[in-house]
Amino acid sequence: MDNFANTRQDIISSIGGPAATKLLEKALFSVTIGSNDFINNYLTPVVSKIEQKLVSPESFVGAMISRFRIQLTRLYNLGARKVIVANVGPIGCIPYQREINPSAGDNCVAFPDQLAVMYNSQLMGLVSELNRNLQGSKFIYADVYHIVGDIIQNYLSYGLENANSACCYVAGVYGGLVPCGPTSKVCADRSKYVFWDPYHPSDAANSIIANRLLDGDSTDIWPVNVRQLMK
Repeated sequence: MDNFANTRQDIISSIGGPAATKLLEKALFSVTIGSNDFINNYLTPVVSKIEQKLVSPESFVGAMISRFRIQLTRLYNLGARKVIVANVGPIGCIPYQREINPSAGDNCVAFPDQLAVMYNSQLMGLVSELNRNLQGSKFIYADVYHIVGDIIQNYLSYGLENANSACCYVAGVYGGLVPCGPTSKVCADRSKYVFWDPYHPSDAANSIIANRLLDGDSTDIWPVNVRQLMK
């Protein structure tokens, strides 16, 4: 946000305030945040049991939404009007979570996904709230959780062959123990995997996500899709 504020000042210095305002009003902003807050601060094995005793899931999610409200409002005050806000995907399904929760078997891990659902529900309410309260704003809720969940459940119908393991891997049943790096092995065909590494979707999955955000219906992106927003 600070970097954007500095860049905005550079734009104003270059083309002037009125032109900068028009430019930012037409620009498309995409904000994808939240997954790392859960993975690094609430679900990491070293700290999770202590953290969860000190802070309930409800309080943690509430704090995230409160901070996000401040930052999205700041983005609006800096001139952004068309803002896509992506929710948190099914983090219980990523190879890393599968790896550190072996009792889940081949299923997605329940608790991380429950956190994501709780957060996403409040995030959708926040998007509605901002649209009501910030004049001229168009905040869009991108339901990445729904889209990725559909890809994982129906991966064969998308031409994919593996929905639970990392293409770029070092160790573990699902290749989820070590981040992708120079010593990693890479699967024979990355276009057949839902996940690239222990945490992130593959290019193949991201292409599906992008197309559904561009042209999807209200179950994928709400209240309008990206193409409708830019019209």
